[in-house]
Amino acid sequence: MANKTHLNLIFRKFVKLTLRSTLFISALSFFLLISSDAHAKIKAGVAKIDITDRSVGLVNDPLYVKALVLDNGLTKMVIITLDVVALEEIGPIKAGYLSKVRTQIQRELNIQASNILINSSHCHGIVRADTDDLTVLAVKEALKNLVPVNVGTGTGHESRIMENRRYNMKDGSQADARRAYSLPPDHEIAGIGPIDPEIGILRLNKLNGETLAVLYNFAVHPIEGVPNGGNTADIIGFASKVIEDNLKGSMALFLQGCAGDINPVNYKGVDNPTDAEPLGSMLGLSILNALQNIKTVNDAEIKVVNQYMELPRANFAERITSLEAEQKRVLNSLRGTNINLKTFIALTTKYNYSNEYPSFYGQRYLQDKMLDRRDMIRLDSINRRDMENYQSNIYLMERLTRIRENLHLVKMHQVKSAGAETIKVEILGVKIGNMRLITFPGELTVQIGLNIKKRAPNENTFVVAYTNGYIYYAPTAEQLRNTGEAQEDSDTNLAPQWQIMFENKAAEILQKL
Repeated sequence: MANKTHLNLIFRKFVKLTLRSTLFISALSFFLLISSDAHAKIKAGVAKIDITDRSVGLVNDPLYVKALVLDNGLTKMVIITLDVVALEEIGPIKAGYLSKVRTQIQRELNIQASNILINSSHCHGIVRADTDDLTVLAVKEALKNLVPVNVGTGTGHESRIMENRRYNMKDGSQADARRAYSLPPDHEIAGIGPIDPEIGILRLNKLNGETLAVLYNFAVHPIEGVPNGGNTADIIGFASKVIEDNLKGSMALFLQGCAGDINPVNYKGVDNPTDAEPLGSMLGLSILNALQNIKTVNDAEIKVVNQYMELPRANFAERITSLEAEQKRVLNSLRGTNINLKTFIALTTKYNYSNEYPSFYGQRYLQDKMLDRRDMIRLDSINRRDMENYQSNIYLMERLTRIRENLHLVKMHQVKSAGAETIKVEILGVKIGNMRLITFPGELTVQIGLNIKKRAPNENTFVVAYTNGYIYYAPTAEQLRNTGEAQEDSDTNLAPQWQIMFENKAAEILQKL
């Protein structure tokens, strides 16, 4: 009887071990199967819809909402790009857009709201009032178009089409270049800020080798405009058209980078009509050139990390007081002169033409000298003094326009903050194959993007600003301490401490990818 009981115990242990082994092997097999599908069967679908508002006047070229859906069997996400200035807060995309679009996509298409990346190109085009509905429709169409793809990541280079719009002044302050006001005088400028010529590129090829989509990241304000002044997707619209025209059947989607202080090149020029098409064409051709060296592979990981953080708000009380005092000081520096604009232009022409005998023929000057008179020399001295004072007044009035514009901005944000000490922002970390993205809902200036890339643990890491919201400009701590006046440090909600907090958060999220 004892032997029988012992045998039963042994048998039961054997059955338990066998079942455990079977379950383990089954689980392992399932895990390996899932892992294999995640790498070998990534699917992508794209769609675009024209969202141009054709009721507002002349249209130069169309504006689009574009959607890229990615699914590897484990993770499904969507990247949406729009040819608009911002997502809510300013421009034609009104409050409620993000909530409506993300909620509807999650409810109807089973794509988690946390896995939805929506980026604005920051062009200043005007789009339809029903762009929210058209956005959801574009995602639905993209989801229907899913096909297996191979994935490749790489970089391109373009440095000809943009310039940093921040100027380091000899007095230690900073100014910026806007069409809203004049540049400071050349003799007061000591240097300019950096640019980021790197183009981040993700290539998605169908299994037959045809390109389905090109996702590209670059930092430039697409605000050049077109000669006829019509509605336009600007630089980005033309760049994407070049790509799509050359890669038939493909779609080009743009993710805006750290363009907060990056203007189109020669932005303040007055000798030729503004024209974004040549700039966009150069960018598009640079991307096509880079694509020749980007090979696609048949496995890709999709990973999304979505986090929120609170950033410190600026308190502009001292800045407002300082700017108002400077405004008063500059106003009181204006000097009275005997001349006006008409006589100033005439005198400038004469005195630039002839330094020795500007006011009349040389014979008159020589006769005065022979007769020991100084009439003409005295006249020139008076005119030169008035010209100098008048030119000084022009510079002072230009300075007043810069102060007034930026004082208005800091006052606006002081009111908007309503005493709040922090502002909540959403940050996404995304990995698609070998590409890693970190997002921010504001106009990051270029140095922040350069810092994050330098600190990133992996190559092919890119920063995507203007995403999932809009909190105005996000300048560096140094820029925020500007003793002068510039839009980036005036049209902002952020205190200087925000920069290191965000850069640390970006590094933390990138480590998780």
